[in-house]
Amino acid sequence: MKQIITIATKEFKDYFISPIAYIVISIFLIVSGWFFFSTFFLYERADLRDFFGLLPITFSFIIPAITMRLFSEEKNVGSYEVLLTMPVSFTDIALGKFFAATLFTASLLIPTLSYPLFISFVGELDKGPVIGGYIGAVLLAGAYCSLGLFASALTRNQIIAFIIGCSLCFTLTIIDKLLFFMPANIISIIQYIGADAHFSNIAKGIIDSRDILYFISVIFIFIFSTYIVMHEKN
Repeated sequence: MKQIITIATKEFKDYFISPIAYIVISIFLIVSGWFFFSTFFLYERADLRDFFGLLPITFSFIIPAITMRLFSEEKNVGSYEVLLTMPVSFTDIALGKFFAATLFTASLLIPTLSYPLFISFVGELDKGPVIGGYIGAVLLAGAYCSLGLFASALTRNQIIAFIIGCSLCFTLTIIDKLLFFMPANIISIIQYIGADAHFSNIAKGIIDSRDILYFISVIFIFIFSTYIVMHEKN
């Protein structure tokens, strides 16, 4: 556990050294702020439904930009080989990088806490969906970070890692919207695979163990897949 914490701490600090982190933070806050305040001022709705409703799509592009460098950059500069010579396992490396990316993504959400605070000043705030929305957002961030981590482990090229990560995250986001193209006998399976429906349930304030299990399963599958890729490419 000590090695995982050490790697996670290093990776988390490295985010704030790179200018990409500040670009990602700025883009996320501009996009999320526009969704929130346009809803409030144009449609006079004092809620966070649109903000949380569009979060899966936003994360589909933001998180791959956060995770694309985790392995790709290290492989290019040679620090990955140095890391492998240290007394750490592939599991330590994968989990350390995963926790760093998830923590950084969660930190993006901290400024958005001003949105429910703003609503509480101008109207009545329904705390259940807000709390559920942020819990769901962290779980969604973890799932998408595991996908992005896997994508970064596949290639040395950060742009390719970003494209693969976006493709995986975007597919999980929209796949349950394409059910009318699917054979009837697999609709229930495809519906369960989609991340958006699980996130939407939690964002309504409905904490269902099936939704929690879904996100934990996605995280486990893709961290394990990352471990396999690291082992095969070593």
